[in-house]
Amino acid sequence: MRKDLLAAPVLLLSAAPALAAGIDVSLTIPTLKVAEYHRPYVAIWIEPAGGEAKTLAVWYDTKLKDKEGEKWLRDIRTWWRKSGRTLSFPVDGVSGATKAPGTQKVSFTEGQGALGRLAPGKYELVVEAAREVGGRELVRLPFQWPPKGGEVVKAAGTAELGAVTATLKK
Repeated sequence: MRKDLLAAPVLLLSAAPALAAGIDVSLTIPTLKVAEYHRPYVAIWIEPAGGEAKTLAVWYDTKLKDKEGEKWLRDIRTWWRKSGRTLSFPVDGVSGATKAPGTQKVSFTEGQGALGRLAPGKYELVVEAAREVGGRELVRLPFQWPPKGGEVVKAAGTAELGAVTATLKK
């Protein structure tokens, strides 16, 4: 049997990329039975203990003419005060359209995009939702970075947000 054929699978395996550290977020936007329903504006960010907020995602009405959707971003009040008002919209890799009720999933990889590199320490993943003719709600999920891997942090809202889960990847 040829030895070079046996070595080929080993070369393919060694060329496979390593799994990157990151955060997978799953959040539920509840179905509400109200007379006038509007999809919520949602902001997802990370706050280090005693540090500056880092915006990971903002979902808003990106299709309104004359960027009308941007003026309502300040209704996501906590995020707006901590980070939003300093940004110029749309933010590449961060801004996105509002999402329908149901479970929404988004992933962030360390060293890429909005997540960037995180220094070791204590953090909070924060999700805030605000809805026209509706309410506003904020959920905080504390975590330690770097993660041990496979850690899951959960929280839940009571009105504008349902279950929020962050899976921390090593």
